[in-house]
Parts: sequence; structure tokens; C-alpha cells
Amino acid sequence: MGYSSYGLSKLKKLNIEYMGKWLTYGVIIGILTGTGSVIFYLGLNYCSSLLLGDIAGFHPPLSGGESSEHEFSMNGSMNYLLLIIPTIGGLISGIIVYSLAPEAEGHGTDAVIKSFHIHKGRIRKRVPIVKTIASIITIGSGGSAGREGPIAQIGAGFSSFLADILKLGERDRRILLICGVAAGIGCIFKAPLGGALFAMAVLYKRDYEVEGIIPAVISSIVAYSIFCSIVGWAPIFTTPEYNFTHPVELLCYALIGIICGLIGMIYVKVFYGLRDNLFRKIRIPKHFIPAIGGFMIGLLALFYPQVLGTGYGWVQEAINGKLVLSLMIVLIFAKILATSFTISSGGSGGVFAPSLFIGAMIGGSVGNISYSLFPEIITQPSACVLVGMAGFFAGVANVPIVTLIMVCEMTNSYSLLVPLMLAEAISYVITTRWTIYENQVPTRADSPAHRHELSIDILEKLHVKDAMTKAVMTVSPKDKVCRVLSLIDKYKHLGYPVISKGDIVGIITARDVTGVPVSERDTKEIRDISSNNLVVTYSDETLYNALHKMVERDIGRLPVVDKKKPKKMVGILTKSDIIVAYVKEEEKIKCARG
Repeated sequence: MGYSSYGLSKLKKLNIEYMGKWLTYGVIIGILTGTGSVIFYLGLNYCSSLLLGDIAGFHPPLSGGESSEHEFSMNGSMNYLLLIIPTIGGLISGIIVYSLAPEAEGHGTDAVIKSFHIHKGRIRKRVPIVKTIASIITIGSGGSAGREGPIAQIGAGFSSFLADILKLGERDRRILLICGVAAGIGCIFKAPLGGALFAMAVLYKRDYEVEGIIPAVISSIVAYSIFCSIVGWAPIFTTPEYNFTHPVELLCYALIGIICGLIGMIYVKVFYGLRDNLFRKIRIPKHFIPAIGGFMIGLLALFYPQVLGTGYGWVQEAINGKLVLSLMIVLIFAKILATSFTISSGGSGGVFAPSLFIGAMIGGSVGNISYSLFPEIITQPSACVLVGMAGFFAGVANVPIVTLIMVCEMTNSYSLLVPLMLAEAISYVITTRWTIYENQVPTRADSPAHRHELSIDILEKLHVKDAMTKAVMTVSPKDKVCRVLSLIDKYKHLGYPVISKGDIVGIITARDVTGVPVSERDTKEIRDISSNNLVVTYSDETLYNALHKMVERDIGRLPVVDKKKPKKMVGILTKSDIIVAYVKEEEKIKCARG
């Protein structure tokens, strides 16, 4: 059936209004988050340069897309400061967070995911400010964390603030939250497409919030443009020109995927194991626990200072082939511990950068070993660093496609798509039951944000014949009221069809009979009080339509009749029947998802 000219005009108007609304909202969020990202980025660089560089004399290498007046250097006589500074940073961060906004602790992306699913996209106005300050102090003082968590929560906080001003509904508020995350991730990692897809994918283990794609892309583009106009357009990492020409190389990349998956499970277990079994069991105020985490990372940094901060410079060193094999192997596990000490104790920061670091060391280790054994096949071992980066985060975060795009954008290299896809797929399959984001849900159907949609979907899928009761207890029009009362007392059913000569002629309910005076109940016949204005349903009608009839007429049951013989009753459907059928179908869906 075609659309009328009026229908087409109305549809076009709705599309224009939709695009106009989200273009406006997307641009506003992009401007706010892009500006906030610049402040966060510059503040973090200044804090890190001051605390670790000027005070502690530790100048880590920088990634290819960053620049500094310092080369990598370390003042050995001031090593003790690497123990003190992260401890003080953790203390200050903990006091700020737990005094002003406890939800800003830890890796902020998970808090945003929880806000989307549970809190209707609401984030308190103070959170972006608190998160910015606490993360700058945590990471700047050497905490092993990344920029992704803070900037995601900062962008989401701006979105929630704008939603309050505009008095948006629950659905639009959640989409706006996705815009904030997309804008933050897209600009801080200089990956606009990856940022938009990350915001939609990170909410679920096996699904996407597809409604947010257009607004998220708009926000990400605007924020990316603002951010790069100030800090520079170069990708975060510089890489040589890679070539994938030998199919046998895939065996090496598959091995990287397997190891990434296995170590990914260890990472998640250590990360949450230390939080639940160590830091949360310490009997002191939460304000001071991040200081303990800072002290522990400081101890580790005395031996392996590479674990401090985001670690992007060390990833660049691995890409450039400047790290020895033994060090890379040790750094895999040292970074897992350092990140767990920092974030699991309540420090403020993200898990994306540490995950890239761990994956890079895995890939670099496998690449170097493979090169030493098969130099004629593995001719570019540094390519394995990129494959490890993508494979590891794709597994622990359950976002394989997103990670593929983000790593390509962050390195400006698209020549390793096949190796990246292989390693990510294998890692994702291995870690599918594990995730670094514990508030992720499997699919949209599992999210409270879409519970109403799921209910409608299930009820529209099921039919009356799937839920109705065929063995129906009936009464005759000549039966006395007292008989119905005895049936109600004995069987607890509150309504009974009235059948005469095989045809349904009415329905009698507890409400009808209890209104009859006690003195008349032994003599008054049912036909005098039963309802003859029947509302019926059919066996092929959906449960959604049947329930709609019940709600509209304020009734608790519907006779099910034959369409060809409207007086012939084939069953009865009650609200309880619908609930039972719904629950059973919901359980089937959950079991099918595993």
C-alpha cells in the first residue's frame, strides 16, 4: 500500500524535526564535551609533568602523536618520590571523590553504563567537575589508569545537565548520554567513528544501542574537531607501513588472540578480586583506601616505573621495537597489578589505556619470539603490537568491532585489518563470559531501559491459544447465586462463563454476586445479575491485544470464542494466564541467550 501525499509530507516533516533536534543537541554536547576534554587533557599533562617530571625527575617516553621538551629520563637518586607521589595523589583523590561524589570513583565508563540502564541516564551535576579533578590528580600522580573512563563520565555528565535544562524524557535523556560518551571518547583518542560506535556498543555484551548512531556521530565529530584544533591532528601512535602478505602469519596472530583471551580473564579476575577481597574489606573510611592503592603502585614503580600513568609512551616504544622481550613479558603482569591497585582501590581513571598497554606487551612478546623463530615469515614483529592492543581490549570489553576501528584510527593504519579481525574474534570468544565493565548487560532485552519494549515484543509474539485455559468451569443461567459463591470459595476463580444450550450468553464474577443481599442468594438466579455485554477474544489474537481489551474495559478475564461460531466458547483467558505465559517465554529467551 503506497503513502498518500499527505502521509509522505507528514513523514518528511517528522524526519526533518528529528534531524533538526538531534543535530542541535549533538552539536551542543560536542562543543561542551570537546571543550571539557581540552581542559582535562591539558590539566592532566600539566599535573603529570609537574608531579612526575619536575618533582620526581621521571620523564616517561611519549607516544608519537604527542610532543614534549623532555626525552625519556629518570633521576635514580629520587626514586623514593615514585613511592610517595602516587600515595599522596591517591589520598587527595579519595578525599575529593568520597566527600563530594562517590559515584566518580573507579573507572567512570562503568558508572555511565549503570546510569544508562538503572538511573535513566541521570548523573549529578557535580560529577563532571569532581571526576575531572580526581582523575587529573590520580593519573597525573602516576596512577595506572587511562583517559577513557573520566572523559566518558565527564561527557555523560554534561549530557545529563543539558537534559535537565531541556526537561527531556527518559528515552531522549539516554540518547543524549550516548552523545556525551561518544564526544568524549571520539576526541580524547582522536577516533571520531570509533568513539561514536564505542558509546553504543559498550552498554552491551552482544548488542548496540542503534537509536543513538546519528546523534553520537554528530557529537563525536564536533568534539573531535574542537579538541584536535587545539592539541593537534596527529594520531596518538605513529606506526611504520605494515604489509600483510603471508597467510602463514595468521597463525601468529591467532596465537596472540588466544593469549589475549586467556590473560584477559586473569585481568578481570585480578581487577575485581582485589576490589572485593582486599580493598573493600579494609576497615577504614573509603576516603583513604585509594592512598593504599597509590602506595602499592608506588612500590611496584620502584622496580618497574613503566607502569605509571597511561603508558602510551611505552606502547610507542614497543611499536618502535625498543623494548626487550623479557621486560615486555614482565610488564604484562605488572600493569595488571598496577591498574588493579589504582582503580580497584577507588582511584579515578579509565581502563582503556591500561588494556592497550597490556595488549601491546602481549603482542610485542609474541611478535619478538615469532620473529626469532621464523624471521622469513614474521618480518614485522611490531605489527603484533597493534594486533595485541586490539585483541586484548576487544576481549575484556566485549567490543570487537569498535576496538578494530578505534585502533586503526589511533594509529592511522588500516593495513592490518585481517590480522586484527582474527585476533579480536578469538579473544572475544574466549572472554565472552568476562568483562571489565561489570554493569554491561547481554542485550537490549536485558536492560531495564528497554524492559517495556521487551514486554510488548513478547506479548505481540504470543497468541491467546498459547495461554488460554481450555478446561473451563461454567454455570447455567438458572443456577442460584449461592452456587457461584460456593464455586468461588472452593476453586478461587473469580469469574465463570454462563452457558445455555452450549452457547455462551454471559459471564458472572465475584463482584456481581457479592452485591446480592444475603437473604436473596438462595433464590436469585444468575441470569438476573450476569453481564450479557460480552467482550471476547479469539485463539489467534495476540496476548498484547487481549491484554489491551482487559485494561480498557477493566476486566480480569475474556471468553475465547470460535471466530466462525461467535457463541461457541473454546476456552478462557485471564490476566494470570497472560502473566504465566509471559514469564515462561521470558525464561526461554534468557536460556537461549545462555
